[in-house]
Amino acid sequence: MANRALRLGVRELLRLRQEKLARPPVLPGVVSPPNPVPAHIPRPSYAQSGEHPPWQTEPQIHAGAALDSMRAACRLAARVLTQAGAMVRPGVTTDAIDRAVHDMVVEANAYPSPLNYGGFPKSVCTSVNEVICHGIPDSRELQEGDILNVDVTVFLDGYHGDTSAMFYVGTPPPDARALCEATREALLAGIAACGPGVPLQAIGAAVHRVARREGLGTVADFVGHGIGRTFHSAPQVLHCRNREPGVMVPGLTFTIEPMLTLGSPEAEVWADGWTAAASDGSLSAQEEHTVVITEDGVEILTLREGQEELAAKAGADKGFGRLADQFEAERRRRRGY
Repeated sequence: MANRALRLGVRELLRLRQEKLARPPVLPGVVSPPNPVPAHIPRPSYAQSGEHPPWQTEPQIHAGAALDSMRAACRLAARVLTQAGAMVRPGVTTDAIDRAVHDMVVEANAYPSPLNYGGFPKSVCTSVNEVICHGIPDSRELQEGDILNVDVTVFLDGYHGDTSAMFYVGTPPPDARALCEATREALLAGIAACGPGVPLQAIGAAVHRVARREGLGTVADFVGHGIGRTFHSAPQVLHCRNREPGVMVPGLTFTIEPMLTLGSPEAEVWADGWTAAASDGSLSAQEEHTVVITEDGVEILTLREGQEELAAKAGADKGFGRLADQFEAERRRRRGY
């Protein structure tokens, strides 16, 4: 009874918000069958079984040829994301975007990592408006003013590369645009906090500062993750203030993917078992890059064409040593040293 009352409360909040914004809620459309992958394409272990692989507790460290392979997978993911974003306009279905992403990935002799991961039925995640993440592409046409996250992951030569970005469908309302811009800023703040010897919790602190300044909710239910030969592994990268252990070391590869909302940061998962949406129907945005910690900073592996200034910013930011010292001083203070 309590759960039913809660659901009714959420529906009422959603109805009131839709009246205010004149924006109908996103409803699931028809999901087409999965696209086939040619037999010659190398694929991850879960591709046939549809299992949800166990969380790998060991971080993934890359150097030399392994890091070169990571760079190649991430470059492909970035290129596919750029081309998928070019398709975004009113009237296009997310199913059409999925088909295009699938074709681009297999043409590059790679496997679309989301496909059959834990039974996920498509080759890319597409999350519209209040959908926070893991949206399943379907027959719904994109509407003027929508905002869309496209999340691309590829498996190339034994390594995964993962990236996502927000795209505007026509001209979004000012609050939607401001949300997306703040989310991009939060991602950059998280990246700028990275470096050898820096606690992983510095990323969450940096994202939190941006979200708090802009009055936005920070989704805590979903995290960044280690990546490489395994799709998801330690470390968990929280995007909110936290006291999780772990320090960045050279060669560590992981994703940073903050998810911010205009309203409640609480997520509700749809009946499909995947689609996670803001519980109050408020707009949500997510941006994601895969990075590697270097000897003197951080390298963004999933830069898209035209984002070279981000690499310059990350390379020029030498604040990681100061951050490491600050976190160590705070740790010692809490322990009474």
